Amino acid sequence: MSTPRHEFAVQASKDVYTGRVMALRADEVLMPGGRVAVREIVEHPGAVAIAALDADDRLMMIHQYRHAVGRRLWELPAGLLDVRGEDPLATAQRELAEETGLAASEWAALVDVAPSPGFSDEAVRVYLARGVSEVGRPEQKDDEEADLATRWVSLPVAVRMVLAGTIVNATTVAGVLAAHALAGAPAAARPADAPWPDRPTRFADRIG
Repeated sequence: MSTPRHEFAVQASKDVYTGRVMALRADEVLMPGGRVAVREIVEHPGAVAIAALDADDRLMMIHQYRHAVGRRLWELPAGLLDVRGEDPLATAQRELAEETGLAASEWAALVDVAPSPGFSDEAVRVYLARGVSEVGRPEQKDDEEADLATRWVSLPVAVRMVLAGTIVNATTVAGVLAAHALAGAPAAARPADAPWPDRPTRFADRIG
């Protein structure tokens, strides 16, 4: 008979900070040995990213400034789940159009990523988008998106960029490698509405 697993019950929780795109709380968590430890948790609204492939299996990439690292990074088109009640797939479709001027007729769930589960509930769903067409990118008037550049990159080149350390965004690394793995069997991808148990909800509930 197996021993029941420890539940890591939260004994108390304190809000530290609430911002526009994240919150920080401190949980007092019961450890297996009986000690109570403080775990600082960044609450995140969740996000989506899009691995959009054209007929030649080229991947749409964006080059965008990221202030936390102080430089521009090669990334997949992506966006926060910050519109209350919006389905994640609808968010992905909107972000793909806004950032790249593309639409897609075929959508699947490619890979789900929890970038920093040691201290954040952030989760990202990466969608695989095929059957792409140009719809025109709306004018970007401010913020980092006003400066981003787009480029079609072949899957083998994107994989080499990952392995060379040119692509370092964790979600993009996962998306590029998953897209490459499925290149010969796109039907193996999950349905676009596949269950997403790790999608965060606490920050959305906090801000109403």
